Amino acid sequence: MKTIIITGPSGSGKTYISKKLSKLFNNTIVIKTDSYYKDNIFIRFLSIFQHDIYDRILSLKKNEIMKTLKSIHNKDSSITSYKYNFKRKDSSKSKVRINHEGENQFLILEGIFAHRLALNYNDTINIVCAEEKEICFKRRLKRDQLERGRETSEVSQKFDKSWYLFYKNVHRYLNYYDVFSIITQDKISYNKLVLKLQKEKKINLEK
Repeated sequence: MKTIIITGPSGSGKTYISKKLSKLFNNTIVIKTDSYYKDNIFIRFLSIFQHDIYDRILSLKKNEIMKTLKSIHNKDSSITSYKYNFKRKDSSKSKVRINHEGENQFLILEGIFAHRLALNYNDTINIVCAEEKEICFKRRLKRDQLERGRETSEVSQKFDKSWYLFYKNVHRYLNYYDVFSIITQDKISYNKLVLKLQKEKKINLEK
């Protein structure tokens, strides 16, 4: 099962693309890095003084993500699934059964940290969502107000820092690996991506 990496700055359409691809390629598994934030006392304390803590890799349960990915590739019957509540700033976990009957077409790892884990990105299908900053901010504002109970001023402050940190840390990924850039609402780039994935799927079936 091939792994698809979908990364991009906040509000760039990562979740939108992963949902579209998982519907198009049935029996695809989606893992969101947003679900793996730490909720320990140290991170909660830092979040009071460092407003961009959740845009920094130290806030992530990297080992737990890797365990989840390993369980999926090992075709374990169940995996530990995490869910992070941004309003309460706490994390919960549960066991989720994975259906390995037939062939899982793809494993999608989606999130702002998806390109910064201990993975061999030469073996993954790498996608970056490259949307204009103003459009990303509008999407982030709408999401954070509805889902995370944040005020406009807070969202604006967090977004600018998030944008800066993402592009500060993405250069190596873009320069060293084969990365497909997509604008989520652009049909031409989306259709090119679908063709690329269909070819990859065919290659995997022929192995």
